[in-house]
Amino acid sequence: MHMRTRSRNRLSATLDSIRDRVGRSGDRLAADMPYLSYHDICLWQEDINCLENDWLTDNNIAFWEEYLERETLSHTSASNSILLLRPSMTFLLKCESNILNILSALPQTTNITHIFLPINDNSNPNLPEGGSHWSLLVVSLKDRVAFHYDSLGGANNRHAREVCKKVGVWVYRDENSLQFYDLGEDTPQQTNTYDCGVHVCLNMRHLLVKRLLMAGEGGEVNMSLKGKSWNAKAGREEMGKIIRGLRRTAERSQSPAERERSRGRDGRTPPPRIE
Repeated sequence: MHMRTRSRNRLSATLDSIRDRVGRSGDRLAADMPYLSYHDICLWQEDINCLENDWLTDNNIAFWEEYLERETLSHTSASNSILLLRPSMTFLLKCESNILNILSALPQTTNITHIFLPINDNSNPNLPEGGSHWSLLVVSLKDRVAFHYDSLGGANNRHAREVCKKVGVWVYRDENSLQFYDLGEDTPQQTNTYDCGVHVCLNMRHLLVKRLLMAGEGGEVNMSLKGKSWNAKAGREEMGKIIRGLRRTAERSQSPAERERSRGRDGRTPPPRIE
């Protein structure tokens, strides 16, 4: 499942634009070329292109979650109590009518206190590239509450409430076990139609690093983002800088001979890998 953050018409127009830019620029790789393998996430050139000035892909957001887990959470005592659920798993959770059918595919929540879930407005599992908006749902299992952060005036509220009920069934076997709070008015708002995914990533990092981790175990946490604002362009640039830095690190760790030996039958060299 490879969910994208744009409608079919937007997807078509965007891909045409990407193809046009690739055709004009000799230093831009084809969109289907692998760019970086980072632990469990493989980023493609299309993901890098979209990160520059387009809707973020599910891969972009999954990478950001993986990066926060590896570079931030893993160095804290909360590494086993905070779960950053990947977009594909959130989508599965949302689309499955009977959660009991997919319990074996979902992570264990025995010691989990908080779950971060990227919400996409696609509701059709037969259109994995559908959807046009991202938002963020943060569930506090210890308090049995869910907070929804939407950078587009609550456009995803219905979808977030739907996922909230599914999480209730997943964890407590009761769809009404979590109280839902719409924090749209307390969430930084995007200034265009395509920065929603960047806002999800920046909201996620702030709530994780500046709120939950700083509060420590048992501390009170202010989950409102009222008064905050994000520079989405700077956020994109920071994420791109991180990815390029990881790629350089991976390239330095592998000798030319090793890369040649790992070349596939199609002649393609696999992406630089960090694991």
